[in-house]
Amino acid sequence: MGAGAVGCFLGVRLALAGHEAVLVGRPPLVSALQGAGGLTLLGPYGERSFAAGVAAATSIAGALDHHGQPDLVIVAVKAYDTGEAAGQLRAAGIVSPLLTLQNGIGNEEVLAQALGAGSVIAGAIETPVSVPAPGTVQVHRARYQVGLAPAGSRAPVAVAARALSESGLLVTCFGDHRSLKWTKLLMNLPANALCAILRWSPAQVMGDRDSARLEARAWQEALAVMARAPIRPVALAGYPFPFLVPLARRLPPAGLAVGLRGFVSGGRGSKMPSLQMALEAGRRSEVNWLNGAVARCGAELGVPTPVNGTYARLLMDLTEGRAGRAEYEGRPRHVAELVEARPPAAR
Repeated sequence: MGAGAVGCFLGVRLALAGHEAVLVGRPPLVSALQGAGGLTLLGPYGERSFAAGVAAATSIAGALDHHGQPDLVIVAVKAYDTGEAAGQLRAAGIVSPLLTLQNGIGNEEVLAQALGAGSVIAGAIETPVSVPAPGTVQVHRARYQVGLAPAGSRAPVAVAARALSESGLLVTCFGDHRSLKWTKLLMNLPANALCAILRWSPAQVMGDRDSARLEARAWQEALAVMARAPIRPVALAGYPFPFLVPLARRLPPAGLAVGLRGFVSGGRGSKMPSLQMALEAGRRSEVNWLNGAVARCGAELGVPTPVNGTYARLLMDLTEGRAGRAEYEGRPRHVAELVEARPPAAR
């Protein structure tokens, strides 16, 4: 449900593994699948796979009418659509386990409130993907890994783990969904919101002294919130976060920026940051579930988060037309000045 880049990627991998995959997406995707008869997967090294017979519908109700109750529902809608998706799933009478592979903080709680925590599985996928055209999925880096954790004690993680393992993904299971999703947030934060605000590439953001220090400070704010909560990081996607996080909290921002530079170049591949793609395309932004979540949780816990709060405010101003691109484009020092000008209560 939510057949964008992640949804289509998993659909084609499941179909290639012999599963019956049904995608719930927008009309252009449904038309493309009907015309081509399946999904095309483009690998990071030029390889090409085609999965024939992948079904598609424009609503969960339509999918149920033709295919019945599924063994597993994978929720991959944008975070701002989670409430609507939860309502549709509840109205359709879904009783299947739900796996959410969404970015950001809070999606599991919304789904659990509507459908019960015992059915919700949190997931964090590490494969950077995009959709160059409806019916085609491009993988930007060969990192086929996913982490899973139950949102409720009875959530059937094994059902999702088995299906994803059979589809060629390396699955790691964790006990605490908050630890999993906050660790994934640490991977989503660097060179994302600020790239959109400055209209710079990740390399430009991490290569500039002022913007790289802002990114380091934003990361340390998230670490401080996790420590106060408390939420322990987990080892994810090959990164030893439990070892790295205590070191990162003590480093000066300039020193941490050097480490984050390599982290960003190794993690994103050739894919543009998600928040930048959304802004350039005139779509809604997920920043309130990323940097905004850090700021909200920081406010609740008494942890200052001026950088994340500023990022969220500026990006929403740009997204909703309250500010023009020229006001911040290529101006990291101006953003830094706005961070320092935040009221003490917000700092």
